[in-house]
Amino acid sequence: MGMAELAGSRPAWRRRGEIELQATAEKASHALNMDAEPESGKCNAWAASGPDGILSPYKIKRRVVRSDDVSLRITHCGVCYADVIWTQNKHNDSMYPVVPGHEIVGQVTEVGSEVKGFNIGDHVGVGIYVNSCGDCENCNSFLEHHCSKRVVTFNGIDTDGTVTMGGYSNHIVVRERFCFKIPDGYPLAKAAPLLCAGITVYTPMIRHNMNQPGKSLGVIGLGGLGHMAVKFGKTFGLKVTVFSTSESKRNEAIDLLGADNFVISSDRQQMESLKSSLDFIVDTAAGDHPFDPYLSLLKAEGVMALVGFPSEIKVHPGSLIFGSRTLSGSGAGGTKGIQDMLNFCAENKIYPETEAIKMDYINKALERLTNRDVKYRFVIDIANSFN
Repeated sequence: MGMAELAGSRPAWRRRGEIELQATAEKASHALNMDAEPESGKCNAWAASGPDGILSPYKIKRRVVRSDDVSLRITHCGVCYADVIWTQNKHNDSMYPVVPGHEIVGQVTEVGSEVKGFNIGDHVGVGIYVNSCGDCENCNSFLEHHCSKRVVTFNGIDTDGTVTMGGYSNHIVVRERFCFKIPDGYPLAKAAPLLCAGITVYTPMIRHNMNQPGKSLGVIGLGGLGHMAVKFGKTFGLKVTVFSTSESKRNEAIDLLGADNFVISSDRQQMESLKSSLDFIVDTAAGDHPFDPYLSLLKAEGVMALVGFPSEIKVHPGSLIFGSRTLSGSGAGGTKGIQDMLNFCAENKIYPETEAIKMDYINKALERLTNRDVKYRFVIDIANSFN
């Protein structure tokens, strides 16, 4: 989901104030009146117009391609829980109409005069962010997701004051820096979830050196993010243990994804048997859950990385102090990391587990996502959804 990273931008909205949000939303709404706009600027989309979150067909306008821009025809877009949050105004900062979608892939149709890395016809992807300042310490280190001026792909305010509209649409224009090459031969429908779910778990694994064979990995939760953590872990040569509250996921974890072990997290005996045995844990669970039982499973100086977004974290100091364990946060990834991950997935034939849908199924899909009824990521077939 990448929710830790996306929700982290919420205070910035608060600082802008309700008056600015209202003014910006009105400006965006005015821009959507396209009776006098050139045909090239028009874009078919699906948008939510209010907090009921119901999406329906909508016309939006994309900007004219600038010198450092890439325009792409969207072929597929993954469905993330962030799409539920902002279409339903769960953070009280949605600017309607909201066009969701930040797991975007497609084909380049136009490039700006200064674009060096892309050509017309290239297969490309766009993820959680579409802009940043480009010149701070984080941007200069290819950690744009930490830039204080980063702009999210939808429901964000871009540098020109417009509200960003996401991938539930048939084309998008973005800066070259935030466009990524999908390696030749990699299926576009499978590439979409990598732009959020994939990079969100890949980033902390690389940062904490969990790409070294023989280490032990724990994965909490087996949804869109969790199943990618298992796939990465097995490709890295790790011994992978999946933690879940649902026995029904055992066969999927072991047989489908290749995990070495499956543990029901509420079973105290199973948990006790794994004390001080794991080098690293990636926690993808979004709901509230205890942390101390998991921290006790780490070896001395082990790390637990939180990529989900529970409402609170409660930890006994001893869980960290004894054993010098670390509880770390992580979200999304920078531009270099995203391209590295895409290349890694192509080289190792790592493919997310997806369910293909058409755009007119999206409201049902979001309902199913809320009810955790998806294995493991919905991907919208955009190319065959707009006629």
